[in-house]
Amino acid sequence: MPTITGEGVRLRALARGDLDDLLVAYNDWELRRFLPALPIPFTRTLAEEYLHDVVPRMFEVGGGFWAIADPQTDALLGGIGIDRVTLERGQAEIGYWTAPGARGRGVATASVRALTEHAFESGLARIELLTHWENAASQRVALAAGFTREGVRRGALPDRDGGRDDLIAYAKLVGDPPDPIERLLPDLPGGELSDGVVTLRPLTPDDLDFYAELHTLPDVVATSVPPIPPSRTEMERRCDRTQSHWLAGDRADLIIVDAETGTPAGEIGLYYQEPRTAQAMIGYSMMPAWRGRGFPTRAAQLLALWVFAETGIARLIAGALPTNLGSQRVLEKAGFKREAYLRSRLPGADGRRTDDVQYALLAEDMLDGLVSVDS
Repeated sequence: MPTITGEGVRLRALARGDLDDLLVAYNDWELRRFLPALPIPFTRTLAEEYLHDVVPRMFEVGGGFWAIADPQTDALLGGIGIDRVTLERGQAEIGYWTAPGARGRGVATASVRALTEHAFESGLARIELLTHWENAASQRVALAAGFTREGVRRGALPDRDGGRDDLIAYAKLVGDPPDPIERLLPDLPGGELSDGVVTLRPLTPDDLDFYAELHTLPDVVATSVPPIPPSRTEMERRCDRTQSHWLAGDRADLIIVDAETGTPAGEIGLYYQEPRTAQAMIGYSMMPAWRGRGFPTRAAQLLALWVFAETGIARLIAGALPTNLGSQRVLEKAGFKREAYLRSRLPGADGRRTDDVQYALLAEDMLDGLVSVDS
């Protein structure tokens, strides 16, 4: 089998000397989490079988498996393979894993780039990459290696509990540029935004209890679209998949935190529904104890400053029920200007429709506001 060289990695044959490292990696919880077919525990007998039977069979059907090795020490850093080859279509699937001690060093990205290029040189024209919603690290690798997100394959992979997991599908074609895929919504600088009073940070799975408490408050439910409390499963999915949506560029969910105490106080979301027109929408909710303290206004301003400085969004919109005067005041204080009154725009309770007061904010509106404040 060919040895393939990449930036800071060398792809070579899996060897007997790798078995101890393979055992450690395949018994790592994070790796097993996204490889449901991997036996638990992964024993030395299984490692021997993997070396002598599983890997050779991958080559026999037109694919292959390579050890990702350190080019200086030859230590095992991970594994990468080509599988599910369909020669008549010129396509295959790529998969990879990184050992715990090698994560965060660009090992997977460099390996995916190197093996994808090798596959194209060998005659394939399309490489697919499938990953779980919750596996944000793998999605970052896909984007960095130039793979385009194409959609979601429902129930594509059996899980350990007898169910089936959805997988996000990425692909790269032989003629695609080698550059990373440009993201519509970049990461926050330093991981958060803050003005010293409020801090905005991304929603995480650890926020589930707070998120559930917030989104079962009657007045929060009443201003949601639709005005129906989400199920626990829906809320878990929202928290688990927030990074994936951010990477896809369709939404950014953030927690509003009291900067002084570090206590979650509310949430604010950015919904990039119209990339072609460069228009996005914001929405927010606050816990009762933090209302009336200007937190949502500060959060909206912080988010808007980041949006106009770091993304291609040119126009932010937000809506409020005609009866929700508090939310309208928040938007006006944040610099949004009222533009329209939309009749029966939103689904309401009991099958009725509700009106919507529409606001919008442009970058120059914020600049005008800053100038007037400074003066």
